[in-house]
Amino acid sequence: MIKRPEKKPIKDFQLPNFDRPSIYTLNLDELEALAVEWGEERYRGAQIFEWLYIHRVDQFEEMLNLPKDMRQRLSEMYSIAPLETVVRQESKDGTMKFLFRLRDGYTIETVLMRHDYGNSVCVTTQVGCRIGCSFCASTLGGLKRNLEAGEIVSQIVQIQKALDETGERVSSIVIMGIGEPFENYNQMMKFLRIVNHDDGLNIGARHITVSTSGIVPRIYDFAEEDIQINFAVSLHAADNDIRTRLMPINKAYDIEKLMDALKYYQQETGRRITFEYGLFGGVNDQPEHARELSELISGLKCHVNLIPVNHVPERNYVRTTRDDIFTFLETLNECGVNATLRREQGTDIDAACGQLRAKESKEETGE
Repeated sequence: MIKRPEKKPIKDFQLPNFDRPSIYTLNLDELEALAVEWGEERYRGAQIFEWLYIHRVDQFEEMLNLPKDMRQRLSEMYSIAPLETVVRQESKDGTMKFLFRLRDGYTIETVLMRHDYGNSVCVTTQVGCRIGCSFCASTLGGLKRNLEAGEIVSQIVQIQKALDETGERVSSIVIMGIGEPFENYNQMMKFLRIVNHDDGLNIGARHITVSTSGIVPRIYDFAEEDIQINFAVSLHAADNDIRTRLMPINKAYDIEKLMDALKYYQQETGRRITFEYGLFGGVNDQPEHARELSELISGLKCHVNLIPVNHVPERNYVRTTRDDIFTFLETLNECGVNATLRREQGTDIDAACGQLRAKESKEETGE
């Protein structure tokens, strides 16, 4: 039996302080409480929720079954459009990448990926990132602030509006965009429960995946959330020296601490863990690295997702050769590890996380 370390309060990094917060930050209970506070019937909150997520209106004035003065008050106190589309790229394979401008001028990215099993959206949780992974464009310029829950929810709503044009829907979500989700833990959890709600977008919990670079205290918290969300960990190496080179977060939470937290997660939830493993030419992509990985995760109910690294001009890593990719995969399979190679998408657009933002927003990155 693994016991968790002493629980510590969760402190969110800087959040925006807008005069009119996003209406999407309020969950159904909060909307109902707001209606009561304003002297309206509780069901008015459910009506607002329906207008936001079923009808996906662009203005409060479109909420026609609400009293006019309530619509006016909503427009004065809340924003219904926290994101402005700056760039919309579309790949030959159907992948779509959106660059959204926030109300304070910062920009974020959201990606729609089309699969045989449906449409998946990769959302962003922070403006920039302070984790400092040496292969990632998202860390260029550091961390500016956290997103409020409504700014994360709005990414899904905006993508769904684009899909409404063709009669499609968002069927799954991955929280793997810009930022470290577990460094914006409270807002991320609120986002999850809003998009998962039966009366709203109704994205099934088992169709949502949260990924972390390994913020160990939050892994313990996540293990106790009683929510059926899928869980992924960016690992990238089974050796502390290599992982620290790739991911400086390993200095604070080394592989041993990380594995203890993951064992606790599995003990508490019984759920499978996905390990994201990026392949970097000459760094972590040889058969001996695959064998080290198989030894490290032995005994865990898990899956390894191999990711050939996207080339980022600002970084020095090179792509693993095709032969080495498949040799690595075969070595894992021979060791009894359930592993697959992630299908590449959006290679003809700014596919790597943070690339489009870095290119379009030079003043944010300090370039």
